[in-house]
Amino acid sequence: MYDVAIIGSGPAGLSAALYTSRANLKTLVIGKDRGALEKADRIENYFGMAEPISGCELVENTRTQARNLGVELIEDEIFHISWENGFQLEGKEGAYEANAVLLATGTGRQTVKLKGIQELEGKGVSYCAICDAFFYRGRQVAILGNGEYALHEMSQLLPVVQSAVLLTNGEPLKVQAPEGVQVIETSLASVDGQEYVEGVTFTDGTSLAVDGVFIAMGSAGAAELARKAGAMINGRHIQVNEGMETNIPGLYAAGDCIGGLLQISTAVGEGAKAAMSMIKFVRTVQKSS
Repeated sequence: MYDVAIIGSGPAGLSAALYTSRANLKTLVIGKDRGALEKADRIENYFGMAEPISGCELVENTRTQARNLGVELIEDEIFHISWENGFQLEGKEGAYEANAVLLATGTGRQTVKLKGIQELEGKGVSYCAICDAFFYRGRQVAILGNGEYALHEMSQLLPVVQSAVLLTNGEPLKVQAPEGVQVIETSLASVDGQEYVEGVTFTDGTSLAVDGVFIAMGSAGAAELARKAGAMINGRHIQVNEGMETNIPGLYAAGDCIGGLLQISTAVGEGAKAAMSMIKFVRTVQKSS
């Protein structure tokens, strides 16, 4: 059991890790890549930089700093988060437990702009297979995605539903679909239904009848993980208070995933604020246990 688990190894997550580790909290940082900074060739507007620095170099410097302070950094992709006597994180490579969790994966650049998605959210359009699979027992569903995240969601659905089809929405399939699962790579035009999802229509004019559509494009970003944990979101952004805490005690968010000024300096400051809140929360938990 970790005191603090941080999902995301960008400036917000690593900034928080520096503080929690220095406060003698057992800290884990989970990241599947270097985030948006990986694409930043030159950074010239960050405090203390006499010369331009690349995003990769800045992240690697901070990762080294974090390791030197005792932070454990691992590469994994988290698919699901829940709470049961502590937070449970389920990833591609393993499972993790922590008293407090910080979501700091940035904001997903890949969105699904499709007619009917927003209108039918909660009415057949779902973002959490573990949460909602029960409601589709014996029914036909579709999973919208083309990678590991989509396979994870499908693994939760197949034992429950009558049938499941994988829709890649025109994207190439990056993984091996389970045996017997139909894969349709044609681009989608809409998700259809009046009060509830009734099917999907493709850009070639064909259609498919389904009772539910599970969104699992790309990776599970901060907003998707927040949804799974029951945290409140506004569009693509997680709602937090001044201490970076969500409406779920012990669950925090910082960086681009909460909106605002999408800058390194802002993310670093929000990570520090989240760390202060998590330190207080974990110490309260430790005293009561």
